[in-house]
Amino acid sequence: MIIVIVGPTAVGKTKLSVELAHLLNGEIIGADSTQIYRGMNVGTAKVTEEEKEGVIHHLIDVKDVRDTYTVYEYQKDARLIIEDVLNRHKTPIIVGGTGLYIKAALYDYEFEEETKTYDYNELSNEELYRKLKEIDPQTTIHMNNRKRIERALTKYQNTGTLGSNNGNNLLYDALFIGLTTNREVLYERINERVDAMVQNGLIEEARNFYDQKIRTQALMTPICYKELYDYFDGKCSLNEALDLIRKRSRNYAKRQYTWFNHQLPVKWFDVNFEDFNKTINDVYNYIQNKKKGSLSNSVGRQKI
Repeated sequence: MIIVIVGPTAVGKTKLSVELAHLLNGEIIGADSTQIYRGMNVGTAKVTEEEKEGVIHHLIDVKDVRDTYTVYEYQKDARLIIEDVLNRHKTPIIVGGTGLYIKAALYDYEFEEETKTYDYNELSNEELYRKLKEIDPQTTIHMNNRKRIERALTKYQNTGTLGSNNGNNLLYDALFIGLTTNREVLYERINERVDAMVQNGLIEEARNFYDQKIRTQALMTPICYKELYDYFDGKCSLNEALDLIRKRSRNYAKRQYTWFNHQLPVKWFDVNFEDFNKTINDVYNYIQNKKKGSLSNSVGRQKI
């Protein structure tokens, strides 16, 4: 059985995944479109070596920020790792906030390989959105969802169509665990996380990329770096940039909830931040009960 841990940023997915890996003889497969890039550590809240606690992590730090990495490539890589982990009789634990990565890996999504890539870095969100509207006047993609707009335009350039092969059939025996909390608590945790990122070197990390004149999709799509680039460019103050990071992170968390609720069969658990071990035990017991149920159903079918 594959365990999948989802939820918004700052809710405790990393800690839960590591603890479950110890309990279930597991290996963790990252499902975060930003943590695959080397050097993007503080701004993506990437798991540290200390936080890993010796647990094997896959699909983290596998690409340079100058590289492109598509959902199609993630699907291929993740499925190979899943099969390898299962063949070694260990538990794959997929964890992350990029829902499309998770669904592409586990469901019957079909992608046409994109033979050409395109650089949209010189275009603003508004300019990209106008291009998409010319192709698809009825698009439901939000103007600020730059990553999805770029993906749609690239697909159109490669295939001449925006048609989607969004499969709804689950290919694996998978259990979807979601962590949630009160919105006010979550937003406060997000605000505190941004403050902690600054203390841990976020500005210096972003400045290092800025000084190298790197403005690739990997850096300019996620929250944190582009806001600080505007600060470095003199377009806003540091406080304004940090406030925008907090605001966009909160909005992103809301979008994550909406996506997971509509796209995946998630069992949600309210996080007990005062006693996180209770949350771990609740999730672990739920998994064990589901495993017993699956085993009983399997035995029952064999007897028929």
